[in-house]
Amino acid sequence: MADPTARERKLIQYLNEAYGKEKELETALQAHIKMTKRAPYKKRLQEHLKETKAQARGLERRIKQLGGKAEMGVVAEAADTVASAANKAVSLAKGPMHAIRGAGDAEKMLKNAKTEFSDEHEEIATYTGIEALATALHDADTAKLAREFRRQEERMAKFLERLIPQLAKAVVTEEVPARERKPAAAKPASRAGRSAAKPAARASASPARKRTTARASSGSASSRKGSGASATGTRSTRSRSTGSGSRTRSPGASGSSS
Repeated sequence: MADPTARERKLIQYLNEAYGKEKELETALQAHIKMTKRAPYKKRLQEHLKETKAQARGLERRIKQLGGKAEMGVVAEAADTVASAANKAVSLAKGPMHAIRGAGDAEKMLKNAKTEFSDEHEEIATYTGIEALATALHDADTAKLAREFRRQEERMAKFLERLIPQLAKAVVTEEVPARERKPAAAKPASRAGRSAAKPAARASASPARKRTTARASSGSASSRKGSGASATGTRSTRSRSTGSGSRTRSPGASGSSS
């Protein structure tokens, strides 16, 4: 077989990175499945482990089609030869670290789920990059493979995104006493605080009182002015009436004198 071209070598390089990550995650998922107590979570991990193994096989097949060899250093070799004690120790190097996490079952599952969530997004980024690279190099088969695997990782990431808050609540229930999970009661205001609040309330009310008093005073003054004007008008009317009467009687009085 002819040596791979520069185009093929670049595709093989990226596919091998994804292959090595999938082989590494096979081991981590196996460890997580053993620690998981929740049936729905365990079932989903088992399903994703099958997907992960199938992805590794698909990547290996595509690498060979491009003229390369699927490999990822000792991690991949160890994962492929788990029966060997030495290689098994390498492949499980990540497993024990996950197995000793947290105090209770809920906390272990929460920490595992957070790690899985991070891993899924790393794989999403990996397959997004492979798809873009393959598209730029006009390799439709590799682009299609990467797109399919990316969607699988996205579905798993969404499952974990919904699961993590549930596991966090389980940690609270499992490890925090019930009396400490209740909302804190509002503390009554201190005597000093109440004393300080009263002058402030009075001060804020004073301008309003002043405005009300000013309006009332203005209204009273207007009423008094109105009353004064009415009285003045009445007096003027009376004066005019009296003057008119005097002028009317004058001729009669004059006639009598004659």
